[in-house]
Amino acid sequence: MRWYGRGMVDDALARSFESIGADYDRYRPGFPDRAAEIILPTAVDAVLDLGAGTGKFTELLTERAARVVAVEPSEAMLDVLRRKLPTAEAMLGSAERIPVADGSIDAVTVAQAFHWFDRDPACREIARVLAPGGALGLLWNHSDPSCAWDRACHRIAHPAVGDADATTSSAADELPGFEFVGQETVRWRERIARMTYVRRWGTVSSFLVADEERRAEMLQAVETVLDASDETRGRAEFDVPQVTDVFVYRRL
Repeated sequence: MRWYGRGMVDDALARSFESIGADYDRYRPGFPDRAAEIILPTAVDAVLDLGAGTGKFTELLTERAARVVAVEPSEAMLDVLRRKLPTAEAMLGSAERIPVADGSIDAVTVAQAFHWFDRDPACREIARVLAPGGALGLLWNHSDPSCAWDRACHRIAHPAVGDADATTSSAADELPGFEFVGQETVRWRERIARMTYVRRWGTVSSFLVADEERRAEMLQAVETVLDASDETRGRAEFDVPQVTDVFVYRRL
C-alpha cells in the first residue's frame, strides 16, 4: 500500500490498527449524517463500505441501501462491526482485492481509509464491482483549523504534518476510471468527555507504534494542551469542532 503521491507508506503504521477494534470504535469520532446524504442522496439496492473498520460510517448506510456490504482487512475490526451491525455483510478483504461480484454494487464509500490504498489497483477494483454510473464517495474527518487547542494536539500526533492534514490530498479531481462529480465540506461539533478525547489520541497510528515511554510523553503533551486552553481547562466535557471533507465520483 502507499500514500497517493507520497511514496510507500510505513507498513507498521498501516497495520497498527489491527488489534484495537474495540478501542477504535469507542474513542474515534463518527461521521455526520450529511456526509452519507451527499454520497447517497437517494436509496440504492447495494452499497459497499470499503476499509470499513468497525463500521463508524457503515452504520449511516443501513437506512440508505437494501444491501450493505462492509469490506475490511482486519478481523479485529470486523468482529466489532459484526456485533454492532448484524445485518451488514462483513467480509475480510482489501481495496486491491474486493470479494464481491462484478457490477454488483451501486455505490462504494471509503471513510478515513483511501490514503492507505494502492490507488490505481484499488480504483480498478472499485470500478469492477460498481455498476455502470455507480458512485464512489471518499471522506475524511479532520480538525477544524480555527480550533487552536485541537490543532495543537494534532501536531503532537503528526509533527511532520504540522497545520496541514495531508490525508485528504489522496483525493483528486481525477481518478482512473472515474469522473469527478464534486466536493463538499461539512462542519459539525462533537460533545466529548475529556478522558475520551485523550484516549482517542491513543488510537492514532503514531501513538500505537511508539514505545511505552514515548507514548506516555505524547499523551502527557495532550493533557498539557488541554490544561492550557480556556475552552478545555478544568472541564470534564467540551465540544470539539469537526470538519468532514466528502469527494464524490462516478464510474465511467
